[in-house]
Amino acid sequence: MTASKEFQDAHAQWFETRLSKLKADDGWLNLLGRWWVTNGTYTIGSGADCDVMLPVGPERVGTLSFNGDDAGTFTPVDGEAVDLDKASGKMSWRAGRFLMEITAPNDRRALRVRDTEYDIEAAFKPISFFPLDPSLRITARWEALPEPMTIALDTVISVPTKVTVTHIAKFELRGHEMAMLATYGTADRPQFVFRDLTSLDDTYADMRFVFGEEVTEDSVVIDFNRATNPPCAFTDHAICPLAPRENLFPFRIEAGEKRL
Repeated sequence: MTASKEFQDAHAQWFETRLSKLKADDGWLNLLGRWWVTNGTYTIGSGADCDVMLPVGPERVGTLSFNGDDAGTFTPVDGEAVDLDKASGKMSWRAGRFLMEITAPNDRRALRVRDTEYDIEAAFKPISFFPLDPSLRITARWEALPEPMTIALDTVISVPTKVTVTHIAKFELRGHEMAMLATYGTADRPQFVFRDLTSLDDTYADMRFVFGEEVTEDSVVIDFNRATNPPCAFTDHAICPLAPRENLFPFRIEAGEKRL
């Protein structure tokens, strides 16, 4: 099916937003690393004696004190200490050129550091797409499960994570009856992690992401033209979930972003 100019323009606008988020200071292209943390104190900087040794920046940026109650303090070399507390939503902070955050993959905790001075444009690889196909923008039935269910999903680093699933999207695609679980995202932007046979050669091998749009009580739009590479396609420091078995499809969905 030929894409109209209106469809092409809408896709171009979506992709511009996609790139701006990817390249933002808090995006996925400038991550310097991920370090597991537990109870204790960690010195951070480029110095060889630092517990968290950064590849750039001053020899000592500051000190992180973290405890098992998901609270702590970051004390910079110069400046005031920053109190951290997951309960109040304060688990990210800035230290000079660096953006730092504590993430919580299941029961583990990790420090992630981004460099706002990283030359993103020089390192960025262009993203190619399958040809646009309006027939792959689908309005699916959006069905609430009788009861929310908790499932365990593996990740690319083999750290399992538990997610709560409340809805399933059902639709027909090229003669196939399909049902996809939304395992992440929000009520108005559910996220689907899926894999199809294009992963053998044309798309990222482990999974792709696509977000639901125009959500109503009983419908959701899924545009496979907007299927994306996951963060772990751009950095080794992301922890991407694998697709649930319900979202593994034994045929090709030739739409969206191709493998980098």
